[in-house]
Amino acid sequence: MSKYVLALDQGTTSSRSILFRKNGKSVAVAQKEFPQLFPSPGHVEHDPEAIWKTQLATAKNVLRKAKAKAGDVAAIGITNQRETVVLWDKSTGKPIDNAYVWQSRITAKLCDRLKAKGLEPMVTKKTGLVLDPYFSGTKIKYLLDKHKLRARARKGEILCGTIDTFLLWRLTGGQVHATDPSNASRTLLFNIHTQKWDDELLKMLGVPRAMLPEVRDSSGDFGVTDKKLFGSEIPIAGIAGDQQAATFGQGCFQPGMVKNTYGTGCFLLMNTGSKPVPSSNGLLTTVGWRINGETTYCLEGSVFVGGAAVQWLRDGLGLIKKSSDVEKLAATEPDAGGTYLVPAFVGLGAPYWDPYARGIYVGIERGTTAGHMARATVESMAYQTADVVKAMAQDSGLRLRGLRVDGGATTNDALMQFQSNLLGTRLKRPLVAETTALGAAYLAGLAVGFWKTQKDVTSNWALDREFAPKMTPAQRRKGLAGWASAVERSKAWIKP
Repeated sequence: MSKYVLALDQGTTSSRSILFRKNGKSVAVAQKEFPQLFPSPGHVEHDPEAIWKTQLATAKNVLRKAKAKAGDVAAIGITNQRETVVLWDKSTGKPIDNAYVWQSRITAKLCDRLKAKGLEPMVTKKTGLVLDPYFSGTKIKYLLDKHKLRARARKGEILCGTIDTFLLWRLTGGQVHATDPSNASRTLLFNIHTQKWDDELLKMLGVPRAMLPEVRDSSGDFGVTDKKLFGSEIPIAGIAGDQQAATFGQGCFQPGMVKNTYGTGCFLLMNTGSKPVPSSNGLLTTVGWRINGETTYCLEGSVFVGGAAVQWLRDGLGLIKKSSDVEKLAATEPDAGGTYLVPAFVGLGAPYWDPYARGIYVGIERGTTAGHMARATVESMAYQTADVVKAMAQDSGLRLRGLRVDGGATTNDALMQFQSNLLGTRLKRPLVAETTALGAAYLAGLAVGFWKTQKDVTSNWALDREFAPKMTPAQRRKGLAGWASAVERSKAWIKP
């Protein structure tokens, strides 16, 4: 009898694999970072082969760590950095170019041209998204134009997909070209109401239907792994974009439940039930997951740079040796000394959607220290989250009654306390912080009967620590006002 479900968690800076037991606890974890490529200002790429090699290596490594064989694994679930896109040759399986990453701003001018044609209202109505370079569709058009591949794509000789699709293709030995609605809904090409690729959207971006993957339920049959990879076949039974997977892993199954993931970016999702809720405040309407043909929708606020700002302190400025050192450096000062970091390194996401914003550090005085800067960097995650929470409350008409948190940065107790202070609400950090991978595991495990119902997921959720607000309303107002002023100064910093 199978003992585990294997989650493949392909993130923006690293690939991870985690084996989970029925109780939702991990048995073993393996992780490998891969290079971030910055060929031009505001443009970010990944080597698809590096993604594949690191993901496969961690999957094999985690099985070795647990002394497990393929037969011990009931199913594989895949979760992934979302809007990042790859084009590859169907006959050879080789990528046409590097993967264009969700953070990339390379299609900003294309988005401007589409907006100038008055197309954004139609796009938003059908997709729940805004016309921003963040999403996959404009990147696909850019790559097709760059390599003059449209004719071959129409014949089905060139395939495309988000990272889940690329991994699935490789894992199945080129047998399955598919995705799920949570990833499809981030492409600008998928109608979230009809749950199909949309002809009008495909025509707008010149993307041939023949190159797109089949859209299957998030929990279901995605084929089996090539026997050569793990010694025997393993069913692949779940796929979801990282933020939707985390929402599922947090057990946010009731409308109004909210989670925030603090990773490379910060992503706040609210379950809105079986009907999509349109946003009037700069949020996205997106598919959470689809199971047995029934779709759950979410409102989402996407913050492009969260933990990536800490990586910048480490790699760009050399202020810390490892990311976890930021908490100690920030603790050398009682506050940020009146300074604010707006980490708009690749523009601003929700609720501003300004691809021309750039990062700024303001309020600097002669007495400003590295500790102040570290603190301002950590606090920027909380301030950006507060902007999204405010927009979410306005859109949904629901008051935030607690927030479930996950992701690497949630180990920073000072950040969690500051976030609770800023929102004036309680934060709940689960015992299993890796809820993104866990969500993918649950989706796969439910499909093969490893877990019977979503109640099993809910009963597995356990609290690690709860943070309660300790800030006065006056302090909160002052902090938020300073932040708002800093954000205004970062907007439209570069000209199109």
